[in-house]
Amino acid sequence: MTGGVMDRLPGEAGAAPVAAAAEAEADEEADPPAADSPTPQVSQRRDPHPSRMQMPQGNPLLLSCTLQELLARDTVQVELIPGKKGLFLKHVEYEVSSQRFKSSVYRRYNDFVVFHEMLLQKFPYRMVPALPPKRVLGADREFIEARRRALRRFINLVARHPPFSEDVALRLFLSFSGPDVQNKLKESAQCVGDEFMNCKLAPRAKDFLPADIQTQFAVSRELIRNIYNSFHKLRDRAERIASRAIDNAADLLIFGKELSALGSDTTPLPSWASLNSSTWGSLKQALKGLSVEFALLADKAAQQGKQEENDVVEKLNLFLDLLQSYKDLCERHEKGVLHKHQRALHKYSLMKRQMLSAAVQSREPESVEQLESRIVEQENAIQTMELRSYFSLYCLHQETQLVHAYLPLTSHILGAFVNSQIQGHKEVGLPAPAWALPGSLALAGLVNCQGRVTSWGAQDLETSPGHSCCLTRTLNSSGRVVPLTHGVGGRCSVRP
Repeated sequence: MTGGVMDRLPGEAGAAPVAAAAEAEADEEADPPAADSPTPQVSQRRDPHPSRMQMPQGNPLLLSCTLQELLARDTVQVELIPGKKGLFLKHVEYEVSSQRFKSSVYRRYNDFVVFHEMLLQKFPYRMVPALPPKRVLGADREFIEARRRALRRFINLVARHPPFSEDVALRLFLSFSGPDVQNKLKESAQCVGDEFMNCKLAPRAKDFLPADIQTQFAVSRELIRNIYNSFHKLRDRAERIASRAIDNAADLLIFGKELSALGSDTTPLPSWASLNSSTWGSLKQALKGLSVEFALLADKAAQQGKQEENDVVEKLNLFLDLLQSYKDLCERHEKGVLHKHQRALHKYSLMKRQMLSAAVQSREPESVEQLESRIVEQENAIQTMELRSYFSLYCLHQETQLVHAYLPLTSHILGAFVNSQIQGHKEVGLPAPAWALPGSLALAGLVNCQGRVTSWGAQDLETSPGHSCCLTRTLNSSGRVVPLTHGVGGRCSVRP
């Protein structure tokens, strides 16, 4: 986003129509506002900061931010701290740490709620990410952890959003360590007004918009909807894959423990089985060695699952939160600004008809003058609605560019997913360790002469003449059972 969006309006002539119309806008709100549209706070203007009074160079509609620049704005960590017991319920607190402000503060969920409300009030035409739901009674650890992750995604999207990152509310939320941050946030929003009231370019937003802005808006909205639907499905599948890896790790660990228990069995060998005592002892030793390998496999599977949760699923959720905030913004544009504009026009037409009726019926001059005054006020309100409508499209155009600036993130996410899967399969396919000598596990039919772990069905338990320590079949790289041949020195090799 360009600095022009955040420029404050000085007290110059160009701002007068907007200020006058905004006063009329407050009187016009006789009907309740649309449910999904935040009601901007209308108040007196304050002189902007001198550094924000300069007009931007070039077209202020165009974004110049790259993904790297957006990510470099800040990284915010949200960590759960031990819950404190209130009067009735145990509430949850979070430690919120910002790299940019070099700060660490404690926040509760309700603090996030107030901060979210302030953002919607000050930036009704921007992508304000949604908050996770409030805690319900009986919320478990899984819910609390999911909400912590969602709050971290929310605050990072906000901290990296160009207009939000320069707002005083963000600085307060991330760095104010006083006792009541909620009141502090509300005080900072008093007598300020929303972005439309303070943006220097608001009265001229129409001049920067392309002629086919409505067509572009419709096409962009459809594209973002399609991208969201596809990546939502990808996220669900990635989540299932990561969950399976973690479940597989638990199964591997249990499998290894059972092998270890079997290998550590101290039950005396019966006398009638004494002829095979060396076989049973070798097998137990081999099983204990295998249990170690299964524990290592379980650890690798757990690491892979956790890594994919953090590097793939969580970042896909971040991207989906961004797309959802864009969809919500489009809804606010249609149900908020456009709806209010149409309502104002309808009210204006009713007043005009009343004016004509009064003229025909020759009413008292005072009542006619009052009606004329109301019509003028309504005309000002309509003018404001038109300016807000164009400014909303102006912001939508920039927010669309912001979404596209985030698109390269998906290639990084999917690349990390592919690398994780490749690495996981490579580690599972490593040769057996040194303890797996052909003379031990091969006696139990577990490895071939090369010391590689094999797998078979009952029909595959065949040995090769002269190589009683070796199976005649094993698995190839495709997972199919194939016959073995013996190479130089009695070593086994899979037939080509």
